[in-house]
Amino acid sequence: MSLLDRASRAVSVLAGVGETLSNPHLLIRPFLRREAVLSSKIEGTQTSLSDLFLYEASGAKKDRGGDAREVRNYVEALEYGLERLSELPLSVRLFNDVHSVLMTGVRGEDRRPGELRTEQVWIGSEGTSIGEARFIPPPADVLRDLLTDLERFLNERLEMPPLIQCALMHYQFETIHPYFDGNGRVGRLLIVLFLCAKQVLPTPLLYLSAYFERNRDRYYDRLLELSVTGKWEPWLEFFLAGVEEQSRDAIARSRRVRQLHERYRHELQELKASANALRLLDALFESPFMTPSLASRRLDVTWPGAKGVLERLRGAGIVHVHPGKGPLMYVARELLGLVEAPTADA
Repeated sequence: MSLLDRASRAVSVLAGVGETLSNPHLLIRPFLRREAVLSSKIEGTQTSLSDLFLYEASGAKKDRGGDAREVRNYVEALEYGLERLSELPLSVRLFNDVHSVLMTGVRGEDRRPGELRTEQVWIGSEGTSIGEARFIPPPADVLRDLLTDLERFLNERLEMPPLIQCALMHYQFETIHPYFDGNGRVGRLLIVLFLCAKQVLPTPLLYLSAYFERNRDRYYDRLLELSVTGKWEPWLEFFLAGVEEQSRDAIARSRRVRQLHERYRHELQELKASANALRLLDALFESPFMTPSLASRRLDVTWPGAKGVLERLRGAGIVHVHPGKGPLMYVARELLGLVEAPTADA
């Protein structure tokens, strides 16, 4: 079986997983945040998945050096893009809108969020001159034409497997390098949008940043090699291997998360737990950190009532009190470990 066939089959199995979910958000929300952390990590941020969940649960009050806000912007940009797919095709307008969400209010905001670059840029280590650059993207005055060609490529009916088209799209976007900053993150984000727009996946469960981050040097080398030699095969092989690997990881990770959810529900039912305890369990699978205040809003009960539900979940071993200063925080450690693990088998 060819690599393309294996990758396509793995994606099809993952698509089936998404279609059978009674509550897709139990997987979509944590998987999307894992992607945001790993895609941003490729660009140098230091925020972990735990840091991001804690940042969100604490009401955006704990951010080390601004990294968590940047990663949170990635989450918002991807959620925005997925929502806009019902109204917009894969297009320059969508690219710009997603870039604006990604870059607004964080470091790099002065790099014109949502606007194409107007100057020549080059890629290399800090302080590198254009003559010593590792890669020089196209000049600014041809960007709009190149992006129009890319938009046409994405929306024409082609006799081309969608995974091949997706790989070519990602390469083309990164090569065009249309923005002053954020190109890598937008390009990786577009992979998810493409697969959903083309209905390859009914739910956004496949993300490649974990694969790219583990193979960071090869990722950049394959992109550059294609630009230098014009040989597509090494890049396509690298990309398709990542699709197969991450699809299988997502399938296994989904299975383990769902099994844990079913075990917790069974244990709570055996304890004759309240409906609110079961509702809060679902909320924890969307975000493993929880304060009584968040639980109060989620359940529409008083703060003491919410704390009582959390304490019952604590008594069942589902959550633990998170150590540290600040407001009282509970964490579902076992779940967090499954989502945060480097691979599904870790």
